[in-house]
Amino acid sequence: MLRWLSSNRRTDGPVPGNYKWIALSNTTLAVLLATLDGSITIIAMPDIFRGIHLNPLQPGNSFYLLWMVLGYLIVSSVLVVSLGRLGDMFGRVKIYNLGFVVYTVASLLLTIDWMTGAAGATYLVVLRLFQGVGGAFLLANAAAIVTDAFPSNQRGMALGINNIVGVSGMFVGLVLGGLLAPIDWRLVFLISVPVGLFGTVWAYLNLRELGRTQRGARIDWAGNVTFALGLILIMVSITYGIRPYGSDAMGWTSPRVLALAGSGVLCLVAFLMIELRAEDPMFRLSLLRIRAFSAGTISTFLSAIARGGLMFMLIIWLQGIWLPEHGVSFTSTPLQAGLAMLPLTIGMLFAGPLSGMLSDRYGARGFATGGMLATAGTFVWLWLLPIDFNYLEFAGALLLMGVSLGMFASPNRAAVMNSLPPEDRGAGGAMNQTFQNSAQVLSVGIFFSLMIAGLAANLPHTLTAGLRAHGIPLAKATAIGHVPAVSVLFSAFLGYNPARSLLGAGVLRHLTTHNAAALTGRSFFPALIAGPFRDGLHTAFVFAIVACLIAAVTSAMRGGIYHHGDQAQAADGPAGEGERHPGAPAGLELDATPAGRA
Repeated sequence: MLRWLSSNRRTDGPVPGNYKWIALSNTTLAVLLATLDGSITIIAMPDIFRGIHLNPLQPGNSFYLLWMVLGYLIVSSVLVVSLGRLGDMFGRVKIYNLGFVVYTVASLLLTIDWMTGAAGATYLVVLRLFQGVGGAFLLANAAAIVTDAFPSNQRGMALGINNIVGVSGMFVGLVLGGLLAPIDWRLVFLISVPVGLFGTVWAYLNLRELGRTQRGARIDWAGNVTFALGLILIMVSITYGIRPYGSDAMGWTSPRVLALAGSGVLCLVAFLMIELRAEDPMFRLSLLRIRAFSAGTISTFLSAIARGGLMFMLIIWLQGIWLPEHGVSFTSTPLQAGLAMLPLTIGMLFAGPLSGMLSDRYGARGFATGGMLATAGTFVWLWLLPIDFNYLEFAGALLLMGVSLGMFASPNRAAVMNSLPPEDRGAGGAMNQTFQNSAQVLSVGIFFSLMIAGLAANLPHTLTAGLRAHGIPLAKATAIGHVPAVSVLFSAFLGYNPARSLLGAGVLRHLTTHNAAALTGRSFFPALIAGPFRDGLHTAFVFAIVACLIAAVTSAMRGGIYHHGDQAQAADGPAGEGERHPGAPAGLELDATPAGRA
């Protein structure tokens, strides 16, 4: 493999005049696919589990549910820095092209799961991890390829389009999953195959290596292993932490979770020590001395912490409470929830490219900082909404949040990439992406923990009393009332009718027609959990508000407009005159001066 990476076949040669638009369109397609597949399974999960004949509400099966969703993000978080570093060493286009191949093959294999039960679920989890590897190849090098192709005064616009289409792909995946899964669950994976094949051929024929490769550099194996192991252990501990442990609603105090998290932290400490001494480190810690890079990356982490779990909370709110109370059947809530969240995507698609383009002229600080402040304000708006909200008010809040996140994401990403030396764009961009992906997984754990804590405090009494009022015997009502809060959340999250699943046909047969209809109807369960859910949701929103405000402060500290090499350009010639890659047309200037400090 290393011999193939060292070859120059197909990635060198004449660069057409419209190359930057070819690079932007191809990488935007790749980023859309990579992020879309991070969310498309969320809405499709009920149909997937029905298709492989596995009940996701059984306690032991929550492992498959969590890893089907989070495994993809975990693998991307673990590998993206290593693959960005390999792109700097052997060529970003080569690593990127290989990602399209891996991603497409994994998507095809996911559609041919012939097994059922736990075996079928295990097959899907393993292939989802494999698909995440392909996504990591793409995400690690897409931003660096765009940065190489565009001059510094157009990168905000280009990276704005690339980044916002990628972020919005998470929400587009919700709609696609809701549309395709009811037809056949395999379609949620099959849809990526023809697009992946097209992108693979297109990238192989047209993309060119414009960046400088570090041919003499060595692979930091010790750093790669300790970093990957540390992140995996911590993220696995999160998936176990939100599951019940003994009589506790969550497992954060269990020996397994403590051991996993502690071992992960020790691995990351060892990783930092290795990187400080490595001759060719995987994680370029020296890049953090660039203020524009460090402030932008920390802001990325805090922003992802605030919004990473938001999608799950909104889906639960819509599927578990609001949509059933407004006459939508539980089986139809997944698609309707995806459609209800479209204003968020619309706002991001509108504000992202526009703010990125304006940041090319006016700088990123005002847009990114203002975007985080506005996002915090939108969380306040959502906090003030009643659980049974007016949809126009809810849609307005989502639209404003989309605009706010777009105002932050595009200028911030462009500022981060503009601050990097050309030879470190792959590693630096991948570091930024790793902070974002890791924060999303961490955010899911935090949001779920806060929600479960809120539910566990009030749900047992509320659920028991509600069941007793409709004729359920005391012993049965008490047992169901103490069902793990995470199971109730998963029921709402998956669009199941929790009362029917929890009671079972045997109990329902012994009830009056009126009581049976009331318990299994659209209103009983949503009305029952609305109060406990509101308590947990408000706590999660307060956490998100604080994270957004800290992100705004960090963003404001990034300094003014800064492009790597500005100081040398000011001394040697007009701004914008960088080194031009051999064979590159006008407009494809590459900065070549030493790393600057803002």
